[in-house]
Amino acid sequence: MQLAQRILEVPPSATLAVNAKAQELKKQGKDIISLAVGEPDFSPPTEVKNALLEAVNEEFFQYLPVPGLTELRQAGANYFKRFYGAEASFEEVMFSNGGKQCLYNLFQVLLNPGDEVLIPAPYWVSYPPMVQLAGAVPKIIPTSLENDFELTLEELERSIGPKTKMLILNSPSNPTGVNYSEKKLVALAKLALEKGLFVISDEVYDQLVYAPSIPVSLSRLWTEYKDQLAIVNALSKSFALTGLRVGFVLTSKNIIKAMTKLQGQSCSNICSIVQRAALVALQGDFNFLDEKRKLLRERRNLAIKLLNNLELVCPRPDGAFYLFPEIKKYFKGEIKDSTSLCNYLLEEAGVALVPGIAFGDDNCVRISYAVSQEVLVQALEKVYHALKKI
Repeated sequence: MQLAQRILEVPPSATLAVNAKAQELKKQGKDIISLAVGEPDFSPPTEVKNALLEAVNEEFFQYLPVPGLTELRQAGANYFKRFYGAEASFEEVMFSNGGKQCLYNLFQVLLNPGDEVLIPAPYWVSYPPMVQLAGAVPKIIPTSLENDFELTLEELERSIGPKTKMLILNSPSNPTGVNYSEKKLVALAKLALEKGLFVISDEVYDQLVYAPSIPVSLSRLWTEYKDQLAIVNALSKSFALTGLRVGFVLTSKNIIKAMTKLQGQSCSNICSIVQRAALVALQGDFNFLDEKRKLLRERRNLAIKLLNNLELVCPRPDGAFYLFPEIKKYFKGEIKDSTSLCNYLLEEAGVALVPGIAFGDDNCVRISYAVSQEVLVQALEKVYHALKKI
């Protein structure tokens, strides 16, 4: 049986592929440190874990409404009110299997074949494939290291064409960790909105922003642009619930209804017991994150200091837990690109990084510092010695 052309044209997830290769080398007895996967190394709050256990003990296993429990959807709406002052009803929020499915659902219900979607690069690896799966065309907008990989108004305006339907913005960014200022993010969004585009704001890392920088959300524009705006968030990173797959989206009632129809024909509701834990998380005080942000900021500072020893340049991230240094100076001999460099570092240093080509910039690599300081130092010292051999 021949596979469908649409799936043949979609590459596998690069981050998961690197992690799989690292796991295979571990099975072979090699000492491998992975700085490839974006997964927090801290635990969820005790009350969230207890909510999971209570739901199991109460045998809360039945089918639930496709977009989520009403009280959970209301908690999602309250999140945007609580942190950003955006007034929304539960009917304007739905829950899906992680932020990834929220995005996938949005693309499927909003895009038609031939529509162009503007994606600033570096970008999260799954944006272009998901756009392609909707039959649309990813239009990549390269940004520059000199501008900390932030999209400029001029770059955006030049990229808008007659077939442009949508713009994706991501702050804090995966892979760069860059957190746009409110002035810059709102200006970009307003330019797109006033041109008639639909704007998706991926804000999955909004709770992992380090002082003095502050989180920014386009939900502040919600009241004025309900029919042209979707805000995607998740509990995966902020609550260390990556495997539980909890994402939620704020958008207009009509789009929520369309996404609910799609999800109802695919996976229906997200896991019932997970919804109970998500409700407790969203209704909690979020104070436990103060310590986590401080810890991640310390790791960031340490990692940048270690990278300076290699004279590698990258933006100083104000959020998430990634560094995206430029490494093209080490492209020599058989090492011609970010993929071959990462393969070399995996074999020579036993350290897994993600090649920048997966994020739309072949001159860089992504480093996750969501590991202990001891592991981070050990890994980057191994990278240092391996690169010095080139």
